[in-house]
Amino acid sequence: MQTFALRLVLVSTPIGYVGSGKGGGVELTISSLIKGLLELGHEVVLVAPEGSVLPSGCSRAEIVYVSGRDQPSWQHLPDDAPVTIAQDAVISRLWEKALELGKRADAVINFGYDWLPIWLTPRVEVDLFHLISMGGVSRVMRTLIGELSQANHSRLAFHTHSQASDFQLSKAPFVVGNGFDLDDYQFQISPGGPLGWAGRVAPEKGLEDAVAVASALGDQLLVWGLKEDLEYAKKVEASYPSGTIEWRGFLPTDEFQRELGLCRALLNTPKWNEAYGNVVVEAMACGVPVVTYDRGGPGENIISGSTGWLVPPDDIHGMKEATSRIGEIDRRKCRNWVEQYASQKGFAIRVEEWIKAGGKSQKIINDSRK
Repeated sequence: MQTFALRLVLVSTPIGYVGSGKGGGVELTISSLIKGLLELGHEVVLVAPEGSVLPSGCSRAEIVYVSGRDQPSWQHLPDDAPVTIAQDAVISRLWEKALELGKRADAVINFGYDWLPIWLTPRVEVDLFHLISMGGVSRVMRTLIGELSQANHSRLAFHTHSQASDFQLSKAPFVVGNGFDLDDYQFQISPGGPLGWAGRVAPEKGLEDAVAVASALGDQLLVWGLKEDLEYAKKVEASYPSGTIEWRGFLPTDEFQRELGLCRALLNTPKWNEAYGNVVVEAMACGVPVVTYDRGGPGENIISGSTGWLVPPDDIHGMKEATSRIGEIDRRKCRNWVEQYASQKGFAIRVEEWIKAGGKSQKIINDSRK
C-alpha cells in the first residue's frame, strides 16, 4: 500500500498578499497547510497576489504571482451588499491563473471568502474545493454556500462546527479544524507576566472589552496585530487611561510567539462568530491560558477550567473575574491540547482526507493505488 501523491493548487485570499496581515488568520492557515501537505509528499502550487512571501519550510512549494487591486472583505460590508469586482481586480486574475493550472492538477483549494470561486465551482471541469474562512457575514455568501452544499456538499469544509452553523447546509459539515507548526512556538512555563490581546484591530474583534478588563485590573494590555481600522484604534485607546495599551504591531510568528509566551493570559473578545480563532491556539501553543467569550470557534477550542476560561459573550465583568483566576490553569495542559488537536500534520491529513473523499476527478485515487 502506498499513498498517492496529489498535485494541488492553492488559491490565496484576494484581500491582500500573504505576509501583509490583511488576510488575518487565513495567511497563517495557508502557510501551515502548505508545510503539512509537503510533509505528506504532495506537490503544491500557490496562486497569490504579488508581494506574497511564505515562511521557511515552504521552499518546495511553487508560487505563481498575479497583480491587481485588492478585493474588499465581506466582513466590512453591509449584510445585503452586492457583488462587486473591479476591472483590474486581483480576484479575477487569481482565478484565471488557478483554472489554467487546475487543468493539470488533482484539485484546486480556495482560501478566499468571496463569491467568484464558489460561483465557478459547478461551471468548470476543474475540481474546486473551498475551505470557508468566515461565518455567514454576507447574505450573498450565505446563499451561495448553501446552494453549493445542496449541489455538491463535499466541496465545502469548515474550521469549526460553530462556524458551519451559520450556513444552511444539506448535510453535516466536514470540519478540518486548523493546524500549526509547533516547532515555531516555544512553550514557556512562567505563570506571571502581562495580559495580551492579538488580532486585526477592527470593531468585530472587540478590543475595547479586553482593554476594559485590563484597566479594571490595573494591568497593561499588550496588543499585537495590524491596525486595520485606525479610527477605531484611536477611539479605544482614548477611552482608557494613558498607557493601558501597549501597541506591539504586526510581527512575524517568531517574534510574536516569543513575546506572547511571556503573558500570563490572552484575552479574546470576538464580537462575531469567529471561524476558528488562530491566536487562541497560538497562545496555548506557548503555554498561555486563554480567557475568551464562548462565541464561535474559540468556544470549541478552549476547555473551561483546563486550558483557560469560557465567559458568556460580551460579559466584561465575567471576563474580569475569570482573568483573576488564571493562576488556576496548568500551562502544560494548554500546550498538550494543541499538540493533540491542532498540529500542522494532523491538519494536513484532515484536508487530504477531505480532498480525496470529495474529488470527482479520476486522478484522485485512494491509498490502495499501486
